[in-house]
Amino acid sequence: MTLQEVMSALEQMGTEQTRKTWRNHGAQGPVFGVKIGDMKVIQKKIKHNHALALELYQTGNGDAMYFAGLISEPARMTKAELRDWAKKANWSMLSEYTVAWTAAESNFGRELAMAWIGSKEEHVQAAGWNTYSSLLMLKKDEELDLVEIEALLEQIKTSIHSQAERTKYTMNGFIIAVGGQVASLAAKAKAVAAAIGTVSVNMGGTACKVPDAIPYIEKIEAMGKVGKKKKTVFC
Repeated sequence: MTLQEVMSALEQMGTEQTRKTWRNHGAQGPVFGVKIGDMKVIQKKIKHNHALALELYQTGNGDAMYFAGLISEPARMTKAELRDWAKKANWSMLSEYTVAWTAAESNFGRELAMAWIGSKEEHVQAAGWNTYSSLLMLKKDEELDLVEIEALLEQIKTSIHSQAERTKYTMNGFIIAVGGQVASLAAKAKAVAAAIGTVSVNMGGTACKVPDAIPYIEKIEAMGKVGKKKKTVFC
């Protein structure tokens, strides 16, 4: 499919109700309002197309940018392309999912995660934390820098409550990812969660809530799924 064919298909799938939902969740700029499940109908036809993904992301349309991630080929993404995606991600669905997932499965996941975590821009910071969380879900523990991960947990413990809203949300998600994916650090993750207490994030009037880290990790433990890695973080 060409760029125009995909854009036309997405536009036809859009609904006012979903546009309203995306707006409520922070979407900026033009959006068609396409449900993710409907996007996957087109995804099955295309599967993966690096060049088309880049074209779609550059349209500035929220649905097209999210869909770009679904058909991306992370291994072919350059560092410059990923940085551009992070810079242009203008709402959390893009920065925390499209960008984070693509970066994590690229050849530059950890490098960019750490760089983005140190950014002064909220949406880039959020992309960084979720990129690292995604790496924890993908990589075997022996491939991870456990000392670095512990240091990041300490950073969260001392700074989370002073951070911007989406940074707080993704920091909390990182604690859960550590506790659920790195068995040797599960106790440390729960200790940090206990130390920071309740994480309050302005969810923009939506029904979304901030997950309570300790019960979430304990649920994963009860299911015997701590450390169960994934083949892909895209969903």
